[in-house]
Amino acid sequence: MAAGRVAVLCGGVGAARFLAGLVQVVDEASITAIVNTGDDSVMHGLTICPDLDTITYTLSGSVNPETGWGLAGETWQAMETLERLGGSERTWFRLGDRDLGTHLHRTGRLAEGASLSEVTAEIASAFGLRLRLLPMTDDPVRTVLSASGRQLPFQEYFVKLRHAVVVDGVHFEGASSAVPAPGVVEAIESAEVVVVAPSNPIVSIGPILAVKGVEAALAARRQSVVAVSPIVGGAALKGPADRLLEELGGSASADGVARHLAHVVGTLVIDEVDGGLAGAVEAAGVHAVVTRTVMSSAEIARDLATTVLRSGRDQ
Repeated sequence: MAAGRVAVLCGGVGAARFLAGLVQVVDEASITAIVNTGDDSVMHGLTICPDLDTITYTLSGSVNPETGWGLAGETWQAMETLERLGGSERTWFRLGDRDLGTHLHRTGRLAEGASLSEVTAEIASAFGLRLRLLPMTDDPVRTVLSASGRQLPFQEYFVKLRHAVVVDGVHFEGASSAVPAPGVVEAIESAEVVVVAPSNPIVSIGPILAVKGVEAALAARRQSVVAVSPIVGGAALKGPADRLLEELGGSASADGVARHLAHVVGTLVIDEVDGGLAGAVEAAGVHAVVTRTVMSSAEIARDLATTVLRSGRDQ
């Protein structure tokens, strides 16, 4: 294992904020972020990679501070024109004018034959990032949720329906044949500490684990894998992680997260609010560490990253 190197499994706004804390305490170039692409989709003919872009925009200081995703100072003239031409049914997934530039570049480069890994590296470099940003795979994997017999692509469930339906199943199309992007497994195997960022364990971390070889690489070094619970006080800070855990037979609690990830995670960092659940986390076979996890400031994100690294190195 390489001393000082950190691999982070990522999905969504929580992961982006955690990485923003992590770069305050370790050299950014020593970090490999392995990012969920199960949320990716094609909209208006363009390839959209929400989690990759949220991390890129956040770490470059370009993110919209109000939403935690998209670009600051955005305008919406393209969407207004599209709505005029085709109606609101075509614009439920809104793309800002500045954000469109990223998607145009990605789509064009993919059409030229570049891999998603190559295009991601180009975009990260253009935004001034020094960490290694990797999609979980270069192959198409798509998260699909089952709700009352309907098969819902992730963005339809999350954005169009605002995740206001009861889910009875989740599967990851293409995962059985997908292989990890170049460098993914090597980053997991060689890092001093592996972190599962505070992300939805089912639809953000689940697709990454479903890619061939990733789960086994994590399980092989489980004791030095540290996760941060995305559930605080029985609720998700953002998104439907709490409801999905319950709807799919788990528990919306810190110990519920521990049970869900126990096969690949040796330590779970939980919020002070959930300190009373430390024993239940330990009973699930996962070491519990209690600290502040709600990243309401850059200082708290930095302190959380420090605690996570220390927890991984102590194992």
